[in-house]
Amino acid sequence: MLFVAICRDRAGATDVRAENRPDHLAWLEANAEKVKLGGPFTAEDGQTAIGSMLIVEADTLEGARSFLANDPYAGAGLFDSVEVIPWRATVGAKI
Repeated sequence: MLFVAICRDRAGATDVRAENRPDHLAWLEANAEKVKLGGPFTAEDGQTAIGSMLIVEADTLEGARSFLANDPYAGAGLFDSVEVIPWRATVGAKI
């Protein structure tokens, strides 16, 4: 089952994101079979990251939440909020 995680950064946490980005990217790579798609939300400038979106595969909603809690960004306290929603691919890329 697929889930979308909508993660919004805490205000003023740009340094937290930058400091933890290498560990976050390594975690994504190590879990490529579960993380189907992802990337940052940006401010209107198209450059400044203000959050993240991930599509992950898990058996249950609780399993998806537990998996996402292991993201180094989550562990570093980057996110102000995380919403995890069941999702079904309908059009576009085959996930």
